[in-house]
Amino acid sequence: MKIGIMGGTFDPIHNGHLMLGEYAYREFKLDQVWFMPNGNPPHKQDSVFQTTREDRMEMVTRSIEKYDYFRLEDYEIKRQEISYSYQTMEYFKEKYPENHFYFIIGADSLFMFEQWVHPERIAATCTILAAYRDDKNNRQVMEDKIAELNRKYNADFRLLVTPVLPMASHELRNRLQQGGSVTGEIPIEAEEYIREHHLYKGV
Repeated sequence: MKIGIMGGTFDPIHNGHLMLGEYAYREFKLDQVWFMPNGNPPHKQDSVFQTTREDRMEMVTRSIEKYDYFRLEDYEIKRQEISYSYQTMEYFKEKYPENHFYFIIGADSLFMFEQWVHPERIAATCTILAAYRDDKNNRQVMEDKIAELNRKYNADFRLLVTPVLPMASHELRNRLQQGGSVTGEIPIEAEEYIREHHLYKGV
């Protein structure tokens, strides 16, 4: 099968995440997209999350339940150790050798890719889809970077064209803390969970 991997803190999950997964699924004719909440990413520790791992996992689970081709992947969120992308992708490739993986990243990550831990090992495990937004990114600059990384790592980077995406998770957290509305910005299932459990303090 062709499997998309979408990692993120999902603190909280928002409609932009679902839209990105949907566009990857359709544009690259994927069989499934796995939403993979980070447990202990290198750039962020548990103490800075405003919700628990269980909260973030539950918000994702409820938000994607109605999509047959989306599923929750809990590999990273259950790990206590720091999760590096190369380790995760090598694990998936070894566990599911029959599948081909498509690792979905944002434009910022594309330009930071060479600073990641063992970028060459990530590139060896999967096709990497870099999300392009015509309201924010320069397409030619991204295409040039993709060509450069493909040459350098003998890799398979591709451009994933997406529409204008809703605001980022940190902006939504700020709005929730101030008691503002996020209706229409995050899945209704996640919004209901946030209100039920009084997450982000302002709700």
